[in-house]
Amino acid sequence: MRTEGMGRWFAALLALAALSGCTVQAADGDGKQRSPVRIELPGKSPSAGPADDKPSSAPTEKDTEPAPEAPEVLWSRGDTGRDVRELQARLRQVAWLFDGPTGSYDDLTERAVKGFQGKRGLPKTGETDTVTWQRLLRMTNEPGKWDLYLMGGQPADTPDPRCLTGRVLCISKTSRTLRWMIDGRTVTTVSVRFGSQGTPTREGVFSVYWKSRHHVSTLYDSPMPYAMFFSGGQAVHYSSDFAARGYAGASHGCVNVRDEPAIADLFAQVRNGDKVVVHW
Repeated sequence: MRTEGMGRWFAALLALAALSGCTVQAADGDGKQRSPVRIELPGKSPSAGPADDKPSSAPTEKDTEPAPEAPEVLWSRGDTGRDVRELQARLRQVAWLFDGPTGSYDDLTERAVKGFQGKRGLPKTGETDTVTWQRLLRMTNEPGKWDLYLMGGQPADTPDPRCLTGRVLCISKTSRTLRWMIDGRTVTTVSVRFGSQGTPTREGVFSVYWKSRHHVSTLYDSPMPYAMFFSGGQAVHYSSDFAARGYAGASHGCVNVRDEPAIADLFAQVRNGDKVVVHW
């Protein structure tokens, strides 16, 4: 009976040990000690050893993320064209550029872009990238044609048919250009400025009747160098005001030229009696 009771007691002890995951010491009926028995609970893994505490060397998701790409550069120093003119016209609107537009991305344009970028917390590269351009677009208005060509440089339109024979100063109010033409061939093209609404430049066919290299207006007391008179007091001549302010100003009816070397060369070629055509 005692042996039977001891068996029941040992079975109960094994069950309790199984629940707690303990190691128990088994004994035979003769009271001798046996090797310890380890009982593992189902689903329970062994405790981590020291090697398991080391950090994993596998790259994390953060480590494998690609670096953000730099914004695309649209224009930089040395570029030319209509888009550069628009950039310069918009920089003028926000008072970062005062010359031009010239259509050439020069050192003045580069400095203006750097200033604009620095003021807005952007990298001061001096190159116009997509981020810089979008910021400038939001701050400015679409420039008009004569904002883009404020200081000249615009292409000339098709010559008037009356300009296609003989020696002609062919002057277009539409494109604001003067072509010096001989027998239908264009020799020189320059940008020109006309009179204001109150003092308009006359239109029609005229001829040069007097040339005056160092002329000064008796009516307005203003210099009119390289003057070539074609209608009363109206003449084609160099204008320092046009050179400085572009189309922001106007003449008193004369045809202003802002390129002094070009009109000096033109003055040397044109003769009294040469035809002048002013047209739209």
